[in-house]
Amino acid sequence: MGHQEKPPEGNLTELMEFVLLGFADMPHLQWFLFGLFLIIYIIILMSNGTIFLITKMDPALQSPMYFFLSNFSFLEICYVSVTLPRMLLNLGTQRRRISLVACATQMCFALMFGGTECLLLAVMAYDRYVAICNPLHYPLVMNHRVCLQLATGSWTIGIPFHIGQTCQIFSLPFCGSNQISHFFCDIFPVLKLACGDTFVNEVLVYTVAVLFGMVPFLLILGSYSKIISIILKLPSATSRAKAFSTCSSHLMVVVLFFGSAIITYLRPNTRHSEGTDKVLSLFYTVLIPMFNPIIYSLRNKDVIIALRKLVCK
Repeated sequence: MGHQEKPPEGNLTELMEFVLLGFADMPHLQWFLFGLFLIIYIIILMSNGTIFLITKMDPALQSPMYFFLSNFSFLEICYVSVTLPRMLLNLGTQRRRISLVACATQMCFALMFGGTECLLLAVMAYDRYVAICNPLHYPLVMNHRVCLQLATGSWTIGIPFHIGQTCQIFSLPFCGSNQISHFFCDIFPVLKLACGDTFVNEVLVYTVAVLFGMVPFLLILGSYSKIISIILKLPSATSRAKAFSTCSSHLMVVVLFFGSAIITYLRPNTRHSEGTDKVLSLFYTVLIPMFNPIIYSLRNKDVIIALRKLVCK
């Protein structure tokens, strides 16, 4: 972990705003990127909104699995709305300035929704674990009250951590360059602009990343190791295929999201490159929320039936 030494007080000029460079290094593609990301944003809103709607309306989808899926779809809408509208504004107007308060707010909400996604994916894995490994006790264990508690915990447990982390980062003095080489106020690009000693902040970043990234990921791996061992013991190929189909969509989302997020936040700070960070961030903040509804709907017969009912009404 590299950290910066604070320069002499006389050289400090406190910054009141940043410039989000985004894709400024591709001037000829600004309008193409604006159109592309606008289409992606509309797809994310419509597809996740549709899944949220049908899981609330269709009587056949009133089970814990779809309750968590509706939470997940709503979360994806919130998550992309933290970064994409600002990115579209910057691409459309070429005015890339963002105030210190707006930058801190964007970072805080991005961290909160990202942490919630990690926890919610772990809860969804636990739901599949109980359904497959303890099917007789499933209705008792995953009752409505427990589901509400798990969902509420996923949404709220990380809030104090992420608010504290954001406050600590933005309590540092910022001086010199105000250009953030990213399309949103992410932790490491902002820390690069801090003049103070960032060692404590970097330690906190890795600590929170382990708590809300690695721990849920390891719990998911533990759940799926048990699930797979049980599935392989099922007597018929049909029952094995049916059990695998209920887990494969979730497992695919877990691999895509955690893979890109863990690489981003748990790499040593010295190995962070601007181009790689942008690509990885695009992956887990934009592309995965777009693919999630496709993964869940195309691989789930119940969701496809509910969609047909909605279209035929």
